[in-house]
Amino acid sequence: MISKRLLQLAQLSAVGLTGYYVGVVSKEEENHIFVDGRPLRSMPALPIFGTVSAAAPFVDSGSPKDRVSQIMKYGFPGLDNVRSYDDFVLSYDRRTRVPHWVFEHLTKEHVMKNDQVDRSKCDFMADESIHPFFRSLNSDYKGSGFDRGHMAAAGNHKIAQKHVEQTFFLTNMAPQVGEGFNRHAWNRLEKHVRKLTKVYENVYCCTGPLYLPRRESDGKCYVKYQVIGANSVAVPTHFYKVVVGEAADGSLDMEAYVMPNQKIPDDTPLSVFMVQPETVERAAGLLFFDKLQRNKLTRINGRKL
Repeated sequence: MISKRLLQLAQLSAVGLTGYYVGVVSKEEENHIFVDGRPLRSMPALPIFGTVSAAAPFVDSGSPKDRVSQIMKYGFPGLDNVRSYDDFVLSYDRRTRVPHWVFEHLTKEHVMKNDQVDRSKCDFMADESIHPFFRSLNSDYKGSGFDRGHMAAAGNHKIAQKHVEQTFFLTNMAPQVGEGFNRHAWNRLEKHVRKLTKVYENVYCCTGPLYLPRRESDGKCYVKYQVIGANSVAVPTHFYKVVVGEAADGSLDMEAYVMPNQKIPDDTPLSVFMVQPETVERAAGLLFFDKLQRNKLTRINGRKL
């Protein structure tokens, strides 16, 4: 009797294990995400982009994967909806329809004048790889009074026409005040970052929006921001840049800026907007350059450590 029951149990177990195995295999096939023609498998409790080693040594084989490794050498600030383009990487916020962060790696070659690159041939365009529910459109900005502000600046990607064109995807944009900010103060900050390539062999720049609280007349603090267009694209209250300069001798310096999204007088020095990196991290909910130990830095905001 006992032997018969054991036999039945063994048969049921075999059927159950077979069903489980088939289910797992088919599930894995469904969950494959293809990057550069190669399947990446999602692991339990590990985001799919966690399979990319940000700190892996860069070997220029011409592969987009290698370029991502170089750009993200010092770590990902976050892993939410990460999207890699040919010359920059970003994390897209589907709720606000603007990026969480945009990462760039710059050298002299990236920013020097290139007669083969013509910005006037570039058009702002929706990124159709984004689900329509979460996509921002040119119509959202039309008549809003805000510029489509680049997070990865077009002037940072002059190596190839395609690279400049990709900075015009709306996934790389956020609504910015035009006069006095996007076309002036913010533009001066972008130019400052490009000038750093004359000082450092490699410049790593992370840019993004902030939504900071403000104390109202009732004495309480609120986070309030405008939205524009049919897709409710968020208008950030502030923007940040966190920059690391890597010298030829391996020494590292960091600068961090936060600018209010408003008209700023032209005579305002950029140093006014310098903040401690931790301030930006706390406000953004991100960790910048987390593969880089802060005690390895020589300077932060120009001050020796």
